[in-house]
Amino acid sequence: MKKIQMVDLGSQYEKIKPAIDSAITEVITNANFINGQEVINFSEDLKDYLGVNNVIPCANGTDALQIAMMALDLRPGDEVITPSFTYIATTEVIALLGLTPIFVEVNKDTFCIDIEAIEQAITPKTRAIVPVHLYGQASDMNAIMAIARKHNLFVIEDNAQAIGSDYHLSDGTVVKTGTIGDIGCTSFFPSKNLGCYGDGGALFTNNDQLAKKIKMIANHGQSKKYYHDVVGCNSRLDTIQAAVLRIKLRQLDNYIDARREVADYYDSIFGPMKGVKIPFRSHDSRHVFHQYTLTLDGFDRDALSEFLAKKDIPSMIYYPIPAHRQKMFDSFGTASLNLPVTDWLTKRVISLPIHTEMQIEQLDLITKTVVEYLNN
Repeated sequence: MKKIQMVDLGSQYEKIKPAIDSAITEVITNANFINGQEVINFSEDLKDYLGVNNVIPCANGTDALQIAMMALDLRPGDEVITPSFTYIATTEVIALLGLTPIFVEVNKDTFCIDIEAIEQAITPKTRAIVPVHLYGQASDMNAIMAIARKHNLFVIEDNAQAIGSDYHLSDGTVVKTGTIGDIGCTSFFPSKNLGCYGDGGALFTNNDQLAKKIKMIANHGQSKKYYHDVVGCNSRLDTIQAAVLRIKLRQLDNYIDARREVADYYDSIFGPMKGVKIPFRSHDSRHVFHQYTLTLDGFDRDALSEFLAKKDIPSMIYYPIPAHRQKMFDSFGTASLNLPVTDWLTKRVISLPIHTEMQIEQLDLITKTVVEYLNN
């Protein structure tokens, strides 16, 4: 049996090696490393896959979030509502731009932003909501968009962990997450469901005028070379990464199916166990399982992690310290916020290995080891 990893990118590469090697070699041979044809081709392919009007690649997912907020003309002092239970990139760009992060609670079942908490957090200074589709589970976008329309707010979807997820709108239409709000953002970090072999990111929007502004901001604020109309940044997806992503995009639905099969196996073992909560699966969306995360109640989560490590089985805690308790936000006084669900989850969640190349022997060992600990 192969060594168990949280994500086995090496084995994944072996299955697509000829196509990947050929694509990379072609880029090197053509020597068009920045804004090459593969960047354009990948953007078009991803646009078609998502069913969105515009895809603008950039250097990474954090840049995507920053550029989105810049493109929406958010100004220092404007308030942005976002969950505290998320990776720090979602929230740090808010502070970086001089905006005010308004941390709110998440739903105990979905791990995504709590709808009632959004309503309660809105003030005259609120300008935007940033829902995070955490672990591959979509936020309640029907409710979020209704709130946004009611209060005239922007919605920026953090879709880094849920690319490829289908979402059922209230009118019966099925769309991809990341295409519902004003702007969607994603990361192509290697471990993501659609990941490259370095850093990468992208923004999505159906608003053509907004897309033009996003492109300008990502390219030093210029629409024409050497003519800079707005303050921007330098955020590009390089051609080699685009070539890799174009190959892997063709496999994305297969990758999602493979992850869902792993999740089904885990569910069958852990679902009946008392004190163990398996991931919630919403009827409104397709969970794409970027992570498989259990919630333990009545068990020592950290001790389980240590027990697994002794058996050479990795696990991860996403996330041990919520954003509102991070030192970087001390000046906002957020540490005193009362977010009991968030604090409860940070002490109880644990993510098990899940990826596209998992073997039944690996799953059998992981589940038996977890059950062994929980039954002692």
